[in-house]
Amino acid sequence: MDVTFYGAAGEVTGSMHLLDTGTDRILFDCGMFQGRRKESKEKNKIFSIDRTKITNMILSHAHIDHSGRIPVLTSKDFAGRIVTTRPTADALDYMLMDSGHIQESDAQYLNYKSIRSFLYQLENNNIKQKVSNKEKNNIKKMLKKNAYELNNEAINDLQKQHGLDIITPLYTMEQARQSLSFIDGYPFNYPVTIGADTTVKFYVAGHILGSAFSVVTVKNNGKTTRILYTGDVGRFGKPILKDPTLVFDEEDRDIDLFITESTYGDRLHQPVEDLGKRLKKVLNDTFERGGSVIIPSFAFGRTQELIYILHELYDKGEVPRHPVYVDSPLASNITKVFGEHPESYDKETHKTFLEKGKNPFLFDKIRFVQTVEESMRLTQDTSSHVVISASGMCEAGRILHHLRYKIHNPKNTILLVGYMAENTLGRRIQELGFDNIQSGENTEPPELKILGKSYPLLAKVEKIGGFSAHGDKNELEKIITQSNLRIKKIGIVHGEESQSAAFAKHLEQKGYDTFIPKPGDKISF
Repeated sequence: MDVTFYGAAGEVTGSMHLLDTGTDRILFDCGMFQGRRKESKEKNKIFSIDRTKITNMILSHAHIDHSGRIPVLTSKDFAGRIVTTRPTADALDYMLMDSGHIQESDAQYLNYKSIRSFLYQLENNNIKQKVSNKEKNNIKKMLKKNAYELNNEAINDLQKQHGLDIITPLYTMEQARQSLSFIDGYPFNYPVTIGADTTVKFYVAGHILGSAFSVVTVKNNGKTTRILYTGDVGRFGKPILKDPTLVFDEEDRDIDLFITESTYGDRLHQPVEDLGKRLKKVLNDTFERGGSVIIPSFAFGRTQELIYILHELYDKGEVPRHPVYVDSPLASNITKVFGEHPESYDKETHKTFLEKGKNPFLFDKIRFVQTVEESMRLTQDTSSHVVISASGMCEAGRILHHLRYKIHNPKNTILLVGYMAENTLGRRIQELGFDNIQSGENTEPPELKILGKSYPLLAKVEKIGGFSAHGDKNELEKIITQSNLRIKKIGIVHGEESQSAAFAKHLEQKGYDTFIPKPGDKISF
């Protein structure tokens, strides 16, 4: 029996690991690589495993770095099932369709750029192809249209006609829709058969709605082997969701291989109880300057937590009652999924909201923005407000338009509330607008490129680390040392190299047997 590590090994994104029991080959997660665009694109294209030989797949949760390549898996030769929790299955209806839309849009934009570049070279006589003035004018006219009005088929025809490479999406919305038929949702704490003498049981991981620790039990030749895959580990004492599991069923306590994330393996977060206080200060300071607060946020998990805390602050009258806009159709849909799963809420949420007949995610000052037209009007609104928009790392989506209209105004605040991967716009905003300012390194306003144009970063950049949905060093350790598990060996994944190495060293000092796999590494046991 062995496990091979394919993604999120020595890095944070692209989670994918394969368990080979000798009889079955079971995939843990099928995530998308994120970060440097060209590099991520190449990595996402490569599917290193023969899909015909994968029996079934276990999905820890719905975040795209864990689920985003499911349509790649299911679009060719995969005949198994994808097993996950019920809330995760419901969320995937929206997450994968949104991802398919992004893949299509990115490909269309690159094809548009290809034709635009071709036209530029024609007009500057850089290429020898003969194209009539009439055709040139037709191309110009076509390229002047708004993105949602572009005739993508006509653009592709032009590319073929002139021998230009056509960019195809990683997968389409239709392939994403088809992948949903492979997904089965199950309750927590319920053994599900996923192979010959092989079961999985889900325990609450507390990271996002539906996230699970997956305990896989394999019975082979009279011997029982047990693997626990954490997926992403949540935090303790955070609003809305139950805490990560510490008490496991007696039959699941002995773990031969414990595979854990390490995003914050060498860091400590600010206390959870300070989140409301710190958000209140940022809002009040910004509103006093007459500015707005722009919050790049993951559509799933972070947005709902922000809404929850804002609801509490507004109910208590602790901040001025300026409008709060959630400008992300995906976040709006995921918020509905949260509303459909109150069984996942913690006791405090039931007490604070449900027992009083209130919806945690609705209050009189909140608005869910749907259309592009509404969103564009909001970008030019100069009155004080809060905008929560995706994507969380500022790599795509409507947040880019809010940033380009608001980033140059010193009255405004860009509030970072989560992890920013290397080589993302979010990380650059953090480093240039927060880290360097804190260290006194920056004197001149830095320039940031957004949607192809440079803008001075004059808005104040604030950071509240405690919003992270990932457990910090102490919380990751707590699952290992304060649960009732008996663990033989620990594999450390899903972390930048420095974080994984520090966490491994910390656990080794406590007597645990650890290893950090590289992509393609295999461990047999």
